[in-house]
Amino acid sequence: MGLGDTISQKLAVVFPGQGSQYVGMGKGIYEVSAAARRVFHQADDILGFSLSSLCFNGPGEELNDTINAQPAILTVSLAYLEALRERWHTLGPSVSPVVVAGHSLGEFTALVAAGVLDFADGLRLVRERGRIMKESGDLVPGGMAAVIGLEREVLEDVCAEAGEVGIVVLANDNCPGQSVISGDNVALQRAMELAKERGARRAVRLDISIASHSPLMERASQQFNELASRIHLHEPDIPIIANITGQMVTTVEDIRKEIAQHVVRPVQWTGSVCEMVNSGVNTFLEVGPGNVLGGLIRRIRSDVEVITIKDFGLTS
Repeated sequence: MGLGDTISQKLAVVFPGQGSQYVGMGKGIYEVSAAARRVFHQADDILGFSLSSLCFNGPGEELNDTINAQPAILTVSLAYLEALRERWHTLGPSVSPVVVAGHSLGEFTALVAAGVLDFADGLRLVRERGRIMKESGDLVPGGMAAVIGLEREVLEDVCAEAGEVGIVVLANDNCPGQSVISGDNVALQRAMELAKERGARRAVRLDISIASHSPLMERASQQFNELASRIHLHEPDIPIIANITGQMVTTVEDIRKEIAQHVVRPVQWTGSVCEMVNSGVNTFLEVGPGNVLGGLIRRIRSDVEVITIKDFGLTS
């Protein structure tokens, strides 16, 4: 099947979340696409500093800071998307996604892509999201850990048992046998030990000091919801698959409900991918830095096509 045949199928566009950032991301697309350059220049103007330079040149420690990583990933992802849209015009009207989705932070990229958020509002919102989450993490320290080789039900039992010494929950159901847990340091460590005892191949602490998608983010959730409630949302141009439910959302009311609980509730990525396939999607296009989501999607459903920006002749 050629690229033209692939993209004429039912296409979902998906956007990655935090952790996908790296120094140098977006530089290649900036150099070859006028549309991408406009996105970077607009981001620099909106934020009042050179986010583009931070993406292209680092330093890595500054880029990895959650207050910078979140707007950087959103900007780079949307720069890729605008560059793709330039190419789509030459490929005909058949290149039209039927649904969009994003993993954690990537959901906000999806909201911009679907026309729910203006780019300026989306950029400011995720910048504040990063700031609020960082502050909350400083007040209530915690972390996250990847667990490989345990099914969801076993890991949920592990978290329940470790919950006797603190708070730890399933944060990301990424694909069968690959999950992320999140919580306070004591309970997180206990859950990692229990996971290994129950047969996990790996239980590795992630390089992040924030217990995202857990009850420890309740303060951040309240602050973020108050901020988001003041931002105008448009009716989506295209359906979005929600992280929290793994279900399709098509109204501003449902999107606001999703945003309100986004940083405290787990990311149902396995369910999200299955929902898209069940709705008829047979091709996934990952747009953003890295290719983590493509690997997860293949593990969830081996019968679908996964393509990247490189398939359109664009550099990452």
